[in-house]
Amino acid sequence: MSALMIILCSVAGLAVGSAAGWLLNTRLGSKSLSHARFEYDQRMEEARVQAEKMAKLEMAKAQEKLVTEQAAMEADFQKRSESVKNIERAMNRRDAKLKEYEKELDERQNKLKDEQLALIDQNKEIEQRKMAVEQKVQEYDQKLEKVSGLTVEDAKKILMANMKSEAEHAAATMLRQIKEEAQRNAEAESLKIVTLAIERVTVDQVVDRTTTQFKLPDEGVKGRLIGHEGRNIKYFEELTGMQLLIKNEDPNTVVISGFNPISREVARQTLDRLLQGGKIHPKRIQEVVGKVRKRVTREIQRAGEDAFQYLQLKRPHPEIISLVGKLRYRTSYGQNVLNHSIEVAELAGSMAAELDLDVKLAKRAGLLHDIGKGIDFEREGTHPELGGEAARAAGEHEVVVNAIESHHEDVEVIHPVSILVAVADAISGGRPGARRASLTDYVKRIEALEGIASSFEGVEQSFAIQAGREVRVIVQTDRVADERMPFLAGEITKKIQEDMDYPGKVKVTMIREFRAVEYAG
Repeated sequence: MSALMIILCSVAGLAVGSAAGWLLNTRLGSKSLSHARFEYDQRMEEARVQAEKMAKLEMAKAQEKLVTEQAAMEADFQKRSESVKNIERAMNRRDAKLKEYEKELDERQNKLKDEQLALIDQNKEIEQRKMAVEQKVQEYDQKLEKVSGLTVEDAKKILMANMKSEAEHAAATMLRQIKEEAQRNAEAESLKIVTLAIERVTVDQVVDRTTTQFKLPDEGVKGRLIGHEGRNIKYFEELTGMQLLIKNEDPNTVVISGFNPISREVARQTLDRLLQGGKIHPKRIQEVVGKVRKRVTREIQRAGEDAFQYLQLKRPHPEIISLVGKLRYRTSYGQNVLNHSIEVAELAGSMAAELDLDVKLAKRAGLLHDIGKGIDFEREGTHPELGGEAARAAGEHEVVVNAIESHHEDVEVIHPVSILVAVADAISGGRPGARRASLTDYVKRIEALEGIASSFEGVEQSFAIQAGREVRVIVQTDRVADERMPFLAGEITKKIQEDMDYPGKVKVTMIREFRAVEYAG
């Protein structure tokens, strides 16, 4: 406040001094000194009054500002005081809660101590009871030993034996149930896959019979065929490697006889052309045999290529194409082997697709599985062995080679595709109408099935039914229990698989019947 007054007085003094100087400078010359002093005094008074007003005004403003600042400080002080009070109240509440928690913890600790003491007492009581029970058990064991005449160890052995027998019975029952359920599921799934595969195959298949007989129109044709002193027929047999037979009961019928199916086809076509042309002599026979041999070679090549193209398979080595084409002139129990191989390829491919396997590989293995039959009449060895050698030499896939060698179980299977080929081969060859089988072979298979089943101990009778696809075995009730039947059926099945060669599969049905008969009267 004093600094403000000093400033105001200084300002007023400067103003008065300036006014006085101005008056003295302007009016000193024209007015008298008294008059100038009067004016000076008047000016000074006005300046003083003005200075006082200004001082009062500034004073009022300073006071108003001071009051405002004091009010703001007081309001801030009030807020801070209220905040401090709130904090104090919160601290007081927390202190109260902490005291409650401490009190509760003390109560819990006391309760836990009481429970621990109670548990200690219970443990002591349990130990006492345990000792008493053990003592009672020992007393009872001693009494049982005296009554039964058996020691504890002997009783344990008897109990273990009984438990073992019960466990074996339960295990056999469970095994039978598991095996039956697994067989049901496997049969249903396999039936589904095989059915789908068969439904998708559209290969025309009939029983094929090679034409080897020719009906001659008259005796003159037969004479020209035989020739002078038999030179025509001898030359024909020399060039073709086949033998011409004339039946005594039917002199006008000529039969071609020979083991090589290709040469037999050459001889058949040659004879057909000679008989149609009418002219038969050595030069004509040589000319026709040469043309027919070239034609048959082209047909073999075309047949092999058509098979791979039909199945949409990659072109193989030329030797493989030739072997596949030769199957066109080869039959097995009347079934054309090339058509059979195509059918096996499609069946194997369909089953491979259902099992998420390589379809192309399965088709290739199925088509080539019997290529050994294209050379088994020229070389010694089984057709799986010869076919495997040829496929391996031609650079075929190892799975294809294994499928060829193992489709009659001659070697061990290394891939699921080989199993599919064997199954497809059995389906194609075993379905009704696919092949001709002699009555003698059929009877032998039936007798072999019944003989294998009857050779096991406890079997009373066995009957092969459904053309040898099922054998029913009747067991003796006093020698074979129900629990033993699944094991016995498995042993018979294994023996059939080891000792017999059959298409498809053989079902073994075990029958056990117990009858109690009494007579009243």
